[in-house]
Amino acid sequence: MTRTVPPQADETPAEPTVAPTAALHTGTSDFRQLISRNLRQSGIYVAFVAIVALFAILTDGTSLSPGNITNIVLQYSYILVLAIGMVIVIIAGHIDLSVGSVVALTGATSAVLVIQQGLPWWVGIIAALAVGLAVGAWQGFWVAYVGIPAFIVTLAGMLLFRGLTLQVLDNISLSPFPPQYQKVASGFLNGLLGGNGYDAFTLLIGVVAVAGYAFSGFRTRLARIRYQQPVESFPLFVARVVAVGLVVMYFAWQLAHARGLPIVLIILAVLIIAYGVITNRSVFGRQVYAIGGNLSAATLSGVKVRAVNFWIFVNMGFLSAVAGVIYSSRSNGAQPAAGNMFELDAIAAAFIGGAAVTGGVGTVVGAMVGGLIMAVMSNGMQLMGVDQSIQSVVKGLVLLLAVAFDVYNKRRAGSSR
Repeated sequence: MTRTVPPQADETPAEPTVAPTAALHTGTSDFRQLISRNLRQSGIYVAFVAIVALFAILTDGTSLSPGNITNIVLQYSYILVLAIGMVIVIIAGHIDLSVGSVVALTGATSAVLVIQQGLPWWVGIIAALAVGLAVGAWQGFWVAYVGIPAFIVTLAGMLLFRGLTLQVLDNISLSPFPPQYQKVASGFLNGLLGGNGYDAFTLLIGVVAVAGYAFSGFRTRLARIRYQQPVESFPLFVARVVAVGLVVMYFAWQLAHARGLPIVLIILAVLIIAYGVITNRSVFGRQVYAIGGNLSAATLSGVKVRAVNFWIFVNMGFLSAVAGVIYSSRSNGAQPAAGNMFELDAIAAAFIGGAAVTGGVGTVVGAMVGGLIMAVMSNGMQLMGVDQSIQSVVKGLVLLLAVAFDVYNKRRAGSSR
């Protein structure tokens, strides 16, 4: 009779290794397999390209002009910031209906201190961020530790923080902010490296972004090969990097020929990179996905569900404050009705970008693409002179179709098992 000897406590399984040259000769060229592997994400990228091309044709190229691309970045940056936090909330299986009111409250707090009290512009920003963190902690407490559903807590918060905004502003609008504060959303970095008719610094940032994307993509490819996951063939990988690089460099070229690199775009890029790392490579990010994917399994696995849920809403409050600073800087003031319906735009961006209604699925990059789809559609219809009511109808239909597509994918996956 043989006896199985259990592994010793200090023995750890060897991590599979793969030579970098293996990445050059591994993968499939089957487009159908590649697309069907992640139909939700593949579809959203194809839809984004198609929508951009459609409005470029309908507006005779005006939508892709340097000035208009810059305006899209400036006008919709705060929605993209909110979408980063919202997709994390949705991945965990929650929803936040209060972010628009929090945007208004944080902007109002900054305006009272800077415009009314005459304090330095940076004091207003710090105060707005502090209020956002406090709001997030307040809502996180009720959701995580009291157990009230996030829908109810944030619905109450939407009313509560809108009322506090009216109290803080005393039902009046405040403006203007000092020039330093306005530069947060309307400032540009131009001329740092010179350039004849264009901003060389903006082009350099574009080159660095493309190089970083290529390096990150190659590392991800090696990791997937190491764990025997399917990848595209190397020529297709190169084609994808080149295609993304051309898009990024075209975008940078247009910005460089307008007013240079918007400061708000730098803020947004830092947030995207930081939260991309948090959601994909940190313990906290894995726990968020675990909670949204299967709450019972996450609890049994030792995930501190209450703590994670609490910090999810603290983070949402912080990003709402960032959006509040950007929006008040962009509008050069604070108004009682600021942030109205922003929560719906952020939720739509997350769902259109591939987040699942039931939680457990979604990415920061997908939410950014979803937000850009909404931005390009709104901007394009404005350039065409489409009535506001029709714009609302179109955006509502797009959101409905995105969620229907998610439901269809889940049923399709379930029937194939």
